[in-house]
Amino acid sequence: MTPPIAQLCNESTTVTALLGAGTNLRLYSFGEAPEGVTKPYAVWQVVSGSPENFLAGRPDADSITLQLDVYGTTGVSVRQVRDAIRDAIELHAYVTRWGGEGRDPTTKNYRTSFDVDWIVRR
Repeated sequence: MTPPIAQLCNESTTVTALLGAGTNLRLYSFGEAPEGVTKPYAVWQVVSGSPENFLAGRPDADSITLQLDVYGTTGVSVRQVRDAIRDAIELHAYVTRWGGEGRDPTTKNYRTSFDVDWIVRR
């Protein structure tokens, strides 16, 4: 039930130019990044989902909604990462919501958010 978001982002030269590559890709699951991580970075988390049920037999796919949040030191950097991730995944998933943009008053980090609906084959 885990969507292949990291794999697709690692295959994108635009994403890897912005967030690193391989095991150093600054794209973190469960909505949490390590303390002191280099910016920009992105986090994702499953916010909802359901199996594609049938009257007979086991489901062959799951529908999953992810929320992605991008953090950085400039508005330009978070928008670049947002757009790069969008371009890397949108042939495999659907962007369903453009979330808010803002700046944290304490850390001064910029943030942008979006949601993605994904059908993940089992």
